[in-house]
Amino acid sequence: MMFWYGDGMNGWGWFAMSAGMVLFWGLLITVAVMLLRTMGRPGERPSGSRPATSAEQILGERLARGEIDEEEYRRRLTALRSAEP
Repeated sequence: MMFWYGDGMNGWGWFAMSAGMVLFWGLLITVAVMLLRTMGRPGERPSGSRPATSAEQILGERLARGEIDEEEYRRRLTALRSAEP
């Protein structure tokens, strides 16, 4: 007699089969999510390809952040424009 337990699979067999199926689907879903995240990520630009920012733009950003006041902004802007060729 080959199958002593009726259908040949006891409680541990069912547990191992169920755990294996859960692990299989978990692994499959994890791989799919990782692939989608990698493909959806925009390409990173190299550090050297950043567009050049003019000195006037930087000065305007500093004024907007509150690092300098309007008087200093105008003084430095005048100095920048007079120094340019």
